[in-house]
Amino acid sequence: MNEIERRTFMKGAALGTFAFTVGGVEVMLTPRQAHAQNVPLQTLTPDQGATLDAVGETLVPGAKVAGISNYVDHQITVPAEESLLQARIMSVRPPFANLYRAALGAIDGASSKTKGKKFAELTPDEQHDFIDAMRQNKIEGWQGPPAPFVYNVLRGDAVDVVYATMDGYAMLGVPYMPHIAPAKKW
Repeated sequence: MNEIERRTFMKGAALGTFAFTVGGVEVMLTPRQAHAQNVPLQTLTPDQGATLDAVGETLVPGAKVAGISNYVDHQITVPAEESLLQARIMSVRPPFANLYRAALGAIDGASSKTKGKKFAELTPDEQHDFIDAMRQNKIEGWQGPPAPFVYNVLRGDAVDVVYATMDGYAMLGVPYMPHIAPAKKW
């Protein structure tokens, strides 16, 4: 990445905006704006996006509207060293798309096997029960990355997309002060 692209990326990241492709043109949007404008997913399928939206919403209310599927879809397409996903923080080997596809497939597979329908089709109570069982590694026949690990990764991403934004800081009543520089070492 050249210096000008890096500056644009860092400025956008500080504001919570990313370059989404809309009609073949890159535009700077927040994941929330991308969700509201129905920006198509680039890497995840619509079914995977629906599952991710439902899981995110179950884990952190507001994650769907905050654009969790657009956020994850975007972040799995950027170079791994620039990704803001929990998968990177938890030292998952890139490409991160492999983990998210496997995790979402495992969720829908286990849901279909135990409940007879995909996760996004479950009632809110069934979704909460499923997520609680996933967190505790108590889903019979789970086929995918370890369920508690998937829970932690997706929960972290949902928290980030809802609360690690200027809107999120405002909801929490925390002042957003990106202009404050780190303390100098004397």
